[in-house]
Formats: sequence, structure tokens, C-alpha cells
Amino acid sequence: MDYNYSDEMKTRLRRIEGQVRGVLRMMEEGQSCKEVVAQLSAVRNASDKAIAQIVAENLHQCILAEQVEGNQNTEKLVKEAIALLVKSH
Repeated sequence: MDYNYSDEMKTRLRRIEGQVRGVLRMMEEGQSCKEVVAQLSAVRNASDKAIAQIVAENLHQCILAEQVEGNQNTEKLVKEAIALLVKSH
């Protein structure tokens, strides 16, 4: 199955990339630990949201594909999605 990631998701990841560059710049400028950690926490939160969104979209696509094939038992797909979310933390 091919995965199609939305432009919105790619934009979100580019924003996270920019945040990481910003944290590196802060470190190079000698910003305080408190400020660096606050920004890293924001990066982590944004990353967690991106992971959840990717898993949710993938699960939705997989369930639709299974239903098209006539398979209504999607419990395994849901369990795999939950495992991915748990593994990401």
C-alpha cells in the first residue's frame, strides 16, 4: 500500500524542522538552559501531534481499504495503530 502524506503534514514537519534549527541557534548563542528546554519541549509536543496524525490518517486509509475488499474485521489494524502510538512514547 502506498502512503500519501498530505501537504499539511509536510508543512507541519517543516515547521518542526525550523523549530529544531531555532533550538540549535539558541544553543550556539548561549541561551539559558530553561529557554532551550522550553523550546525542545515545544518540538517534542509538535512531533507527538504529528505522529498521532500520521497514525490516524494511516489507520483510516487502511480501514477503508479493508472495507473495500469486504473485510469488516479491522481489529488487527486498530491494535497495530495503538502499538505504534505506544512505541512512539
